[in-house]
This record gives sequence, C-alpha cells and structure tokens, in this order.
Amino acid sequence: MEQTTNKKGFRNLDLTKGSILKGILLFALPLLLGNLFQQFYNVIDSWVVGKYVSDEALGAVSTSGSLISFFTSLVVGTTAGAGIVIAQYFGAKNETRMRNAIHTTVAFGLVASVILTIIAEIFAPVMIRFMSSDGVVDTAIEYFRVYFAGVFFTVMYNVGSSIFRAIGDSRHPLYYLILSSIVNILLDLLFVKALGMGVKGVAVATIISQAVSAILTFLQLMLSKENYRVEFKKIKFHKDEIGKILAIGLPNGIQNSIISLSNVFVLRNISSFGELAQSGWGSYNKVEGFATMPSGSFSIAISNFIGQNIGAKEYDRAKKGSWIGLLLTATITEFLGLILWLFAPQLIGIFTNNPEIIAYGVSAIKTITLFYFLLALAHSLAGVLRGAGISLFPMITMIICWCVVRITLIKPFVDKFQSIYVVYWFYPITWTISIIIMGLVYFFFDWPHYKANKELEKK
Repeated sequence: MEQTTNKKGFRNLDLTKGSILKGILLFALPLLLGNLFQQFYNVIDSWVVGKYVSDEALGAVSTSGSLISFFTSLVVGTTAGAGIVIAQYFGAKNETRMRNAIHTTVAFGLVASVILTIIAEIFAPVMIRFMSSDGVVDTAIEYFRVYFAGVFFTVMYNVGSSIFRAIGDSRHPLYYLILSSIVNILLDLLFVKALGMGVKGVAVATIISQAVSAILTFLQLMLSKENYRVEFKKIKFHKDEIGKILAIGLPNGIQNSIISLSNVFVLRNISSFGELAQSGWGSYNKVEGFATMPSGSFSIAISNFIGQNIGAKEYDRAKKGSWIGLLLTATITEFLGLILWLFAPQLIGIFTNNPEIIAYGVSAIKTITLFYFLLALAHSLAGVLRGAGISLFPMITMIICWCVVRITLIKPFVDKFQSIYVVYWFYPITWTISIIIMGLVYFFFDWPHYKANKELEKK
C-alpha cells in the first residue's frame, strides 16, 4: 500500500502496493467513521421524535425510513458501482477513461436525482398506506414528502463520495459527513424541541445537513488541480463509460433497492402486530446500524481494493486481500453485535420509555445479533465479486435469498405461528443461503480474470 500525495498535500491510497491489511484498514476506517456519524444523526432524529413528539411519530419516521431506502438505494447503489469502474481505471493508470467515467457518473447523478424525486413524490403515499398501521400514515407521508424535496443533495453527496473513494481518498467524504451530522443534530433540536415543528422539522434538518455535505464535496472536486477534477463543461454521458457503469453499478443498485423493498414487506408483517411493534422494530433498526456498518464500509473498501488491483493486474494480491477483508469484516461486525446483545434494553430505551416498545426492540436484538457475522460475510463476498466486475450474480443471489424467499415465506409462517419471532429468524436464514451460493462462485470460479476485465488487460 502506497500513499501518493496530491498537489494540495492530501494523500490518496494506492491499494495495489504495500501492506494489504493496512491498506484496507486505512481505506475502510474513514468510511466506518462516516457511517458512524451518519447513523448517529439518524439515531438523534429518532430520539428527538420519540422524546419530544410521540410514539406514533417515531413509528412514522421509521416507516418513512424504509421507503426512503427503497427509492434511494437504486441510484446510490449504482453510483457505488460507478466507483468500482473509476477505481479500475485508476489502478490501470488510464487517466482519460477515468476522467470520462467521473463526468459520466456526475451526469448520471444529476439526471437520476430529478427522476427519483418525481417518482417518489407520486407513488410514496400509496406505498406508505400499504406498509403502515393507520395511526402513522399521515405523519409518515408528511415526513417523506418533505425529505424527498431535498433528495438531490443525498444523491450528489454519494456521487462525489464514490469518486473520492475510487482514487483512494475516503477521508474527504468523512470530513464533510461529520460536519453535516453536527448541523443535523443542532437543527433537529432547534426545529423540533425549540420551535415545535414535529416530524417536518426533522425532515427539514436532514435536507439542510445533506445539502452542506453535497456542496462541500463538489466544491472540493471542482476546485481540485488533480486529474480527477470535476469540470462543469465536461459533465456529460460518455457512451463507453455509461455502459460499463450501468453494467457494474446498476445490478448493485437494483439489488439494494429490491432488498429495501423486501424490508417494506417485512415492515408490513411487523405492523400486523400493532403500532408499538412497528416502533420497536424501528428502534432496533437504528441501533442495528451501529453494529452492521462495518459490513457495508468494508464491503466498499474490499470492492475498491479488488478494483484497483485487478486494474493493475495484481491478481494474487486481489485474492489475498479478499480473504483478509472477509475475516476482518466478520470479526468486527460480530463483536459489535455482541455488544448490542449485552446492552439491548438500555439501547432501545434511548428512544422511548414505553416498556412494550422496548420489549419488541430487545426481542429483535436478542434474536438477530448473534448472527451478524453471516451478514458481514454476505456483504463482503458480494463486494469481492463486484470489485471484479461481477455484479449481476450477487444481485440475483441477494434478490432471491433476501427478497423472494423472505416475501414469499414470512407471511404464511407468521399467519401459522402468530409470532413476531418468525420475522426475526428469516434474516439469519436468508443470509446463510446467500453465503453458500456466492461462496461457491468465490471458491470455484476464477473471478480475478473475469471477462469484464479483458479490456483492461489489453491496455
């Protein structure tokens, strides 16, 4: 692992040289810290709503969060895939195509954010009514519509972050996310506690904070003197690059979006147990994010590591790095899951004083967290394959296991046993199935030499 110093004195990680473990850690830790701050201000959102508005408002924000994830995952997942394309060109030292890929990614983000906003504003009310109990519908719709008025900033921050990470700079996105997190927390307290704006105040605070991070990210990219500089006049779709970006990124985006859709159906089953169960599940999801964030952060780090090394034709290094990444991610994620297991009542109690809501949240933690290492392995295996340019296979695998199986089987089992634990157990079960399927490809298929990388090999 080498660090190259750019013209402003900042260092970008060249993951094709040096210590593999150190390189992955140095790249992943800023991602992890960024996710930590993001999750922290998500928790603050729920804490402010639960403490200063109502339990029903807490359920409404949780409901909207699942639907927001569904709509944004397609675009955000695709931009993450675009980062893999940029990382491959960075590793291959192909500056022309790297710049073309960067400006194509920005163009995609601009167009996609507008389309996403229109579609979400039209269809969200119907979906919220489908997945929510009657007591939270109106509040959830209000929160969702205000939030999505500023989703453009969410998309563009993720576009800028994918560019930085592809060239080995995971620190600048962290800096901007920390600042936006602080802004979000302060505005939450101002709008909700001081001004009494309710869930609308939480949504407005989120829009403003995300605008801060997006603007700072693109100011840095556009003012940079490096070869990854974003120039407004060069933002357009390059035919060859958009094809490759969609080939690698779109399956990742579709996968994330459909998985989020499956969570909408899961929430529908949770809501059948009442508003308190819905609020308890929402509270669990907030604390879950702290334990499972390493699986997402290291998955991105692994994808970029694999992408850079395959671009540089360092195939053995890519294989070794994948092993290190898999073991590291599973170990850290399970350790954090055990912490959640030990302090479950105290953690759920952050959001509410209602003992029934706490009981529902604790039951989810006690059932699912012991199997977080399975989630980490599944995400990491998918990250390895995506880094090698194999995006379609993990997409299909996760859609079948995490969506089709869950959606098809949860309801009949819930109806039969009338137990919310049925919902909980389907998570580790479907994680295990996906690991087995992707593991077969990982061990028995020559993924470092996948045909999608032949173009790079010829250069």
